[in-house]
Amino acid sequence: MRASQLPLFTSKNDPNDAQVTSHRLLSRAGFIRKQGSGLYVYLPFGDMVHRKVEQIVREEMNRFGGVEVTLPVITPAELWQESGRWDLMGKEMMRMQDRHEVPYALGPTHEEAMTDLARSFLQSYKQLPVNLYQIGRKYRDEIRPRYGLIRCREFVMKDAYSFHTDDKSLDETYQKMRECYRAIFERCGLKTIPVEADSGNMGGSGSEEFMVASQIGEETLLLCSDEKCGYRSNQEKTAFFENPNTAAKGAVKANSEAAEDFDTGALKTIEEVSKLTGQNPRDFIKAVIYEDAQGIFVCFIQGDRELSEVKMKNLTGSTEYWLATEETIKTVTGAEPGYAGPVGLKHKDGDKIGKKTLRILFDKHLQGRTGLITGANKTNFHKKHVAEGRDFTISAGHDLIVAHAGDICPQCRKAELTETRGIEVGHIFKLGKKYTQAMNLTVLDPNGKPLVPTMGCYGIGIGRTVATAVEQNHDERGIIWNKALSPFTVYLVSLAKGDTETAFVDKLYKTLTGAGISVYLDDRDERAGVKFNDAELVGFPFIVTVGKKTMESGKLEVKLRRSGEKLELDEAELIGRLKAD
Repeated sequence: MRASQLPLFTSKNDPNDAQVTSHRLLSRAGFIRKQGSGLYVYLPFGDMVHRKVEQIVREEMNRFGGVEVTLPVITPAELWQESGRWDLMGKEMMRMQDRHEVPYALGPTHEEAMTDLARSFLQSYKQLPVNLYQIGRKYRDEIRPRYGLIRCREFVMKDAYSFHTDDKSLDETYQKMRECYRAIFERCGLKTIPVEADSGNMGGSGSEEFMVASQIGEETLLLCSDEKCGYRSNQEKTAFFENPNTAAKGAVKANSEAAEDFDTGALKTIEEVSKLTGQNPRDFIKAVIYEDAQGIFVCFIQGDRELSEVKMKNLTGSTEYWLATEETIKTVTGAEPGYAGPVGLKHKDGDKIGKKTLRILFDKHLQGRTGLITGANKTNFHKKHVAEGRDFTISAGHDLIVAHAGDICPQCRKAELTETRGIEVGHIFKLGKKYTQAMNLTVLDPNGKPLVPTMGCYGIGIGRTVATAVEQNHDERGIIWNKALSPFTVYLVSLAKGDTETAFVDKLYKTLTGAGISVYLDDRDERAGVKFNDAELVGFPFIVTVGKKTMESGKLEVKLRRSGEKLELDEAELIGRLKAD
């Protein structure tokens, strides 16, 4: 392809809102253009890369037994109502009505739609397992779209849904998809870290994310420092196991002193009261209170740690929640915010407060603890010498704490965790029977009786994969594509002057394309420096320069974009090198 036919859309300036390298370089190199918040146009080069990722995904999914279909973007609300998610999905789901006021959703995900398709033709266990997938557009009304293609409102995903007679069959496909994903990302030139993950509102018994390590990653990954253990998990999923060395530093001696109130005045925070008493924040009980339309959730954890909203959400089943209002806190505790504690609460777990149900959740690491300080449920007062089992009792402890680097690995229970950031490019789930049961999908088992299939779900963000490839492969001059994703293999820089040199360039271009090599010929009437800068910016694997020097020596100037190595090759040598790579 020639620049005179397919123009470059490069720019010297970064987008004003670009915060990450991929957004900056994909925009400057003319691969994408922003058209609205979280909405991007794929320009010709960007479209080529996107389609190459799609094709790699398609080839590997087909190789591992996937069956491709295409679902409508718009999903009837009745399908979401069948599954029970119409009211559970948050504001990220874009809803609409047609002219007859029939409600629909612009699909953010397609579990319901694919289950509906499956029940239209699945009748017997003999048809299982089956793994249906599509590569289609999704819509999510992100509260804050950012990072270019990494978090958009409209994007393309490959999402697959498998149906099985039992968990053993599901496990087999799940493992195949793990292998499939490794093959996909390897072909895309990405180094991924598979980690245990939270299933969120997708539901199911287990899930795994494929993460790419990146400083700008939205997710925190926790890895066991012992390579033999190999534990890897998303922070939101990681179970908290306190490091005994940390616990020992903050430990207080057990005592049998009776709990008593003491005046702390306007001091409310654990930091403030810790300074007043000289007691370690670990020996405080932190209260965090949330509410939603149906419930109020009072969560108690040790004072030096953070409450995991994900773990709280999974325990309560809440999706749309917020920090409790001052009025709610006063109703529950009898005090102003800042003085809540588990001793002497006005209400018990399960009580109705107006139309809402109270849930009181304790982190299990408070069990058996003594000498604690907590709010006294009285304004301006805290309570000291508090002991679990005497002053309050934890009948069911939960894991409510956010794990961090330095905590103990929950798998080997010996080594410490380390921390890195990551971008999610793929996610696989074991959904179980959540959707097949809710939507009454059954097949006949070998005895002719109804059987509810179990499901798996497997997603890859195509645009995210493109952006992440740039995050991992760039330098100060621009993008560095691997051959599998690059729009063209060769960026041919023409410095021809006069008919003879132009004819030579045209002949070389035809020879290379005739040999099956994809070439982008920069035949613009531009300065050499402009062409070289653009060649580096767009990042094709080989930059070949043809000019007067070539005519004199018979050698082509070849630069390898990734390594920067410069070679002088004749035409035959160049073709051999390009085909070998």
